[in-house]
Order: sequence, then structure tokens, then C-alpha cells
Amino acid sequence: MIASVRGTVLSVRDSACVIDVGGVGYLVAITSSHRSLLSVGETVSMLTTLIVREDSMTLFGFENQESLELFDAFLTVSGVGPRSALAIMGQLTPAEAFMAVVNEDDSVFRKVSGIGPKTAKLIIVQLAGKLSAVTMSSVVPKAPVSARDAAETVVVALVGLGWVERTARETVESVQTEQSDATAATLLRFALAALSKGTK
Repeated sequence: MIASVRGTVLSVRDSACVIDVGGVGYLVAITSSHRSLLSVGETVSMLTTLIVREDSMTLFGFENQESLELFDAFLTVSGVGPRSALAIMGQLTPAEAFMAVVNEDDSVFRKVSGIGPKTAKLIIVQLAGKLSAVTMSSVVPKAPVSARDAAETVVVALVGLGWVERTARETVESVQTEQSDATAATLLRFALAALSKGTK
């Protein structure tokens, strides 16, 4: 398994780039958003995963661990292959994908080329409860914080995920009353659960 590559960008295409690693050019499939960050001639590092099929071996590249984990999560959905997963990630941020799953809004995924109504619904059903671990690392700090700071951190995270600040703050205060010693990550999990119930 090729877990990462580091080298010089030789070329950038619509959905792939070529990275020169020690004289060997690796063709790496990437998202459109990742492509915009690359320039020919620069030295880059990226995480990768190798997908092996009967008739092909394709290397997929990602700018960070969060993107790689999101890609892996989409691959667990029936009917979503590597190219479809990459297409989704090219159009949606982790937060947008998470919000769509929490709100059971399959229309967000239907807008992605190649994702039909049936697959969009499967994404909602099969990823329910799975994306929080992927997105949480990007919105909640790992370092210990005070209860007050934890609450404020979660409010900011919820607003960033699309909720109105007043609603986010009231929900966090309610959750923290019952979970007074909870970390920011735990508060976020309980707050999301409470908010998701209120949207159904």
C-alpha cells in the first residue's frame, strides 16, 4: 500500500496530477478543490490510498487526514465508488456533507454528477452517525479546556456547521447542565444529537 508521496508536481490535470518521486512519475487522482492548491514545479506531500481493481490500479491523493477519512467513509456506502467519492468531496466540504447527513437532506448529494436519487438516500442512511468523528477533529481542539471554553468552542463549531448562534448556545447550555464535566468533543456530540432530533 502506498500511504503517502512526496515529490515535485510535474503536471496538473482536471482530476489528477503527476508527482515526480525519485524519478518516477505517479499519476494521482485528486479532487477539484485539491487541484486548485497545486502548482507545477512545487514540492508537495500528500496522503494517498491505492485502489486495486481487476483491470486497474489507481492512486488517490488527499491534502490532509480528514479528507482521507471522509473518502474512506464514502466508500462504505453501497453504490459509491472511488470516483464518485472524489466527485462528492470536490463539491462539498466535510461540514456540508455532515450537515446534509444530519438533516437527512439527500438533495445535497443528488446535485453531484453521477449520484442518483437512490445512492443519495443510501449515503444519508449508511453514513448516519459516522461522519461526526471525521468532521469533529476539524472543529474541536484536542487540548483540554475549561467547561466555559468548551461550551464556547462547541457553540462556534455549531455555528460553523450552519446553526443559528442563539439555537446553538441554548442547546449547548442545556446539554452542559446534564453533562457538566463533558469535554468539548462530548458536548458537540450530545448537542448534535439534540439538534438533529429537532430538525426531523
